[in-house]
Amino acid sequence: MKRQKIKVGYKIRDTQYGFTIVEMLLVVVVIALIAGASGRIWLGTYKNMLARKSARELLLAAKYARMLAIERQSPCRIILDAENNRFWLVINEFSEETGQTEQVIVRDLYFKPVEFDSSVKFENIQIAPTGLEQTSEAGEEAAIVFQPDGTTRSAVIQIGNDKNHYTVSISAATGKAKMHFGQTKDAKISVIDLDEQ
Repeated sequence: MKRQKIKVGYKIRDTQYGFTIVEMLLVVVVIALIAGASGRIWLGTYKNMLARKSARELLLAAKYARMLAIERQSPCRIILDAENNRFWLVINEFSEETGQTEQVIVRDLYFKPVEFDSSVKFENIQIAPTGLEQTSEAGEEAAIVFQPDGTTRSAVIQIGNDKNHYTVSISAATGKAKMHFGQTKDAKISVIDLDEQ
C-alpha cells in the first residue's frame, strides 16, 4: 500500500471587519424613525406647554386684577382682545394734572400686557350678562370687571391651539379664578343668587 501525502495548508487571509452599505443604511433608517417620533412628541409637548402657559398667565392676571380692585378700592378690568389674541389690565387712577379719573393700563413688577404665541388663541369666551348685554363671543373685545369688593361676573375662557385646551373659570360670588385642562363645556357658567339661599 502506497501512502499519499496530502498537503493540508491554511491560507491566511486578511479579513477586514466592518459594516456593509446595507447595514449602514439600516442604521440610518432606524435613527431617522426614532428622531421623527421623538420630534413629534417634543413638538406636541411644546405646543401643550405654550397653551398651558397662556392660560396660566390669564389665571394670574385674574387673581392680580381682583387684588388690585380690592386694594385700590377701584374697579379693575381685564380686557380680552380675542381678535389679536392678547389681554391687559386697566384700572382707574386719579390724575392730578386733569383732576379727573383716567383709565390706565397696568404695567408694573407683577403684570405686563400679554400677547399669546401665534399658535395659541382665545377659543371661547363666555362672560355672564348683567342684564341687557349678551355673552361675549371670540373675535370681539370683552372685559371682565372686578369690583372693589372682589366680585365680578361669572366668566369661562377657553385658551388653546386646536389640540390642547385649557379653561379659566372665574366665580361671580368670590371673584376667584381656577384653571383646568379641557374645554368650556366642562366648566359651565353658574350664577349664584345669594337672596335665594
